Amino acid sequence: MSAAISVRDLTKTYSSGASAVRALDGVSLDVLSGEVVMLMGPSGSGKTTLLSIMGCILRATRGSVRIRGREVTHLSEKRLPRVRLDNIGFIFQGFNLFPTLTACENVELALDLKGIRGRAARLRARQLLDQVGLDDKRRSFPADLSGGQKQRVAIARALAGDPQIILADEPTAALDSLSGRAVMEMLRDLARR
Repeated sequence: MSAAISVRDLTKTYSSGASAVRALDGVSLDVLSGEVVMLMGPSGSGKTTLLSIMGCILRATRGSVRIRGREVTHLSEKRLPRVRLDNIGFIFQGFNLFPTLTACENVELALDLKGIRGRAARLRARQLLDQVGLDDKRRSFPADLSGGQKQRVAIARALAGDPQIILADEPTAALDSLSGRAVMEMLRDLARR
């Protein structure tokens, strides 16, 4: 089985004035297609930094990143969004839903980025919300949803572009234990498909 993401010798240093903090130091990792990998460690250990570099949101200070066999480390800032759009779905720990958009519209926005608009986008968004058990909440705004429901909207949005890779940054951190288990089971089911 081939690596969906491969990182080699990643180092990330954040500089602030005269001081520097090394968030990552020589990290190498392969994530295979269909594999669920959980990064664990204390707060400040570099988990979010690693996910952000793997997802082409941040650049490493040193090292290389390959997405589905393609070297992306030195791609231009203009080309990286296309790599993300074509390959990666993100589930952020803070949900990152637009508060003025309904659940359905939040998912449709991701589809719009892929060039899917209008009726086709609405139908696909409804399918995705139904897949995560939220079709009845499609017209609800984020403020009217529970933490678990917001996270499921975020999952539906991450799935909108049919990504080969899903990166989830503490997807259960803001949830109660029951909702957290349900979200983790949903992510495991997705990986099996």
